[in-house]
Amino acid sequence: MNNTPVLRLTRILPAFLLSATLHAQAPARGASREDINFAFVNFEDIYGGRLVAAFDSIPAARYDYRPTPSQQSIGYIAQHLEGANYGLCERFGDLKHTWTAKDSLPDSVKARWPKDTLVARLKASLAFCDTALARMESLRSVVTAVNLVGFETDLAEHYSQLAVYMRLLNMVPPSALKPRPRTAIDLPASELSRYVGVYQLTRGLEFDVRLRERSLYISSSIGNPPRRLWPETEKDFFAKEVDVQVTFTRDANGAVTGLVLHQFNRDRFAAKFK
Repeated sequence: MNNTPVLRLTRILPAFLLSATLHAQAPARGASREDINFAFVNFEDIYGGRLVAAFDSIPAARYDYRPTPSQQSIGYIAQHLEGANYGLCERFGDLKHTWTAKDSLPDSVKARWPKDTLVARLKASLAFCDTALARMESLRSVVTAVNLVGFETDLAEHYSQLAVYMRLLNMVPPSALKPRPRTAIDLPASELSRYVGVYQLTRGLEFDVRLRERSLYISSSIGNPPRRLWPETEKDFFAKEVDVQVTFTRDANGAVTGLVLHQFNRDRFAAKFK
């Protein structure tokens, strides 16, 4: 079998994904294996976050909805995604899901579980995948690449499916919603300077926060130009170019310990280490 197309895909996909985010909009150097790993993590954030937001917004009374009798219901899609996430993410390494008797129930039974149960279990499966991706060694094989593409294609395909259902129900899918308007406040440079430093999100990916002309700017180790962070509160900031927010965290003594990146309905913590 010729694996060349798969290899090309693993090179092209990260560049495409990174171009759409705060932390990688204009790479200035060749991508490392850590950069490529994070591109897949970022893709999971995008579609995993959109899926959770979609299921959250659909009323429980419509979880039995299907456009035609031969199609899957919304509840069926939710339970299918949970099982598929565990099955696919187990292939990334040695992390294994503990399967229970409930997992082996017929899909038609699980599809009728309450909305809260289905959404909570979907979130748990995505958290499992977060851990599996974090523990995954740098991308080294075509097999791993195929498994990653399979997992993330599955998320994207089912989000597309769910978005069509929402349109048919006269609902707006999460990806089509406009960002909430935000208003910047003034903070003195003395307050902003407390947040200056380097924050590590994951292996090989750090954020550099600097003070320039009485404003905070953030850039990443994978080469994007600095983006201004506008203060919304004393600790909450936002970017204007993309729908992303940053919350700085402090310990009991007031020392800054890290930041939380809010994007795609997901929250990721980066610890301050410089």
